[in-house]
Parts: sequence; structure tokens; C-alpha cells
Amino acid sequence: MKAVIQRVASAAVTVDGTTVGAIDKGYLILLGVMRGDTKAQADLLAKKTAEMRINEDENGKMNLSLTQIGGAALVVSQFTLCADVSHGRRPSFTDSAPPAEAEALYLYFCEQLRQNGVTQVETGAFGADMQVSLVNDGPVTMLLDSEIWERKA
Repeated sequence: MKAVIQRVASAAVTVDGTTVGAIDKGYLILLGVMRGDTKAQADLLAKKTAEMRINEDENGKMNLSLTQIGGAALVVSQFTLCADVSHGRRPSFTDSAPPAEAEALYLYFCEQLRQNGVTQVETGAFGADMQVSLVNDGPVTMLLDSEIWERKA
């Protein structure tokens, strides 16, 4: 499971001109679910995301978590994060989880963010052609990959 987390002043997702999810201060999370990913990985990724200290404190230091600032999350499914570009010029998406499996883990991840104290969790529209807009704050962008923690175990 992979996530690109962008600290934002605001973010929104529209589908066919209609806003389906929007937040003010918080994180825009692009989430890619890989074939074979598990709920345990989603649990860990959600916990890390909610507790990651990348928000500035009163001294301008990145020292506060999303939950500590009362920030929101906008989670957008992004199967293209699972692309394999190691051969040729056209990406392969065979490492992406099948749509039903990916959607279930995507929704589970969103629920786990709530369970970890993120009070506002908005979503895009799974499988839709979405337009994502954001005002990146910092800019601060992090790439999280559940594979990192598996190698350390």
C-alpha cells in the first residue's frame, strides 16, 4: 500500500463538475492499493498518517500531528501509484489490486483514519475520472509505502 501525503491549506475533488469531497487544513492523501495488501497494512498506514508530526508548532517546527491540529483528510484512490515502470515506456498496472479488493481496503483505510482520531475524512469517488485541486502548505509532501515497515520487521 502506497500513499502520497500532501499537507494542504485546502483540497477538493470534483467529478463531472460536482464537488464530491473537500477539506480545509489537513492532508490530501493519494492512496494506491497493491495486489496482496492487507488490513494490517492499512491499519499501520492509517496510524502512521494520523500520528505523523509534519505540522508546525508555535515555534515553526514540524512537531504536530494531524489529530493534534484538528486537521482533516481527503483520501483519493490512486491506482497509478502502483505502476511498474521498470520495462519499456508504458507503465504496467498489474501490481494494482483488483478493483473490488482495492475499494474495500481504500474504504477500510478511511475508517481507520477515523478510528485514529481524524474527525473529518472526505473521499473522492472510487474508480471515477476525478479532478483534484489543492493548495499545498509548505510545500510538504511525504511518500509512505507499507513495504518499508515490512522490510524492517
